[in-house]
Amino acid sequence: MLPIGSIIGVAGKIIDQFVEDKDLKTKINGEIKKQINDLDKKQAEINLEQAKHPSLFVAGARPAIMWICALGIFTNFFFMPIAEWIAVMIDPQIKLPDLNTGELMTLTLSLLGLGGLRSYEKSKGIARDNMKK
Repeated sequence: MLPIGSIIGVAGKIIDQFVEDKDLKTKINGEIKKQINDLDKKQAEINLEQAKHPSLFVAGARPAIMWICALGIFTNFFFMPIAEWIAVMIDPQIKLPDLNTGELMTLTLSLLGLGGLRSYEKSKGIARDNMKK
C-alpha cells in the first residue's frame, strides 16, 4: 500500500504554493485521498486474483518469500548463535560471518501485515481454502 501521509504531505505543499482558495485546497486534497484509496483497493483485488491462480509460479511467490524469511530468521537468531558457540569451543580464532538482516526484517514485517489481512479474510469467510483437498 502507498504511504498516504507522505503523498498527501508533498501534494499539500505543492497545492499550498499554487492554490489560494481554501475550499479548493480541501477539495483537491480529498480527491487525492480518494484516488489513493481507489488504487489501494485495485491492488488488493489484483493480489486476490493472483493468490487464486492455479500455477505455483504465480500463487506460490508469497509463500516462497515467507519460507525464505522464516529460514533467514531461524538462521540468524537460532542457528548462528549455536554455531558461534561451537566454533569458539573448537577454535577461538574462528569468526563466523555476520548476517545482514535489515532487509529481511523489513520484508518479514511486511509479510506479517499481509498475514493479518489474511486472518481478516478468514474471519469474514471470504478466504479461499484449497489446502484441505
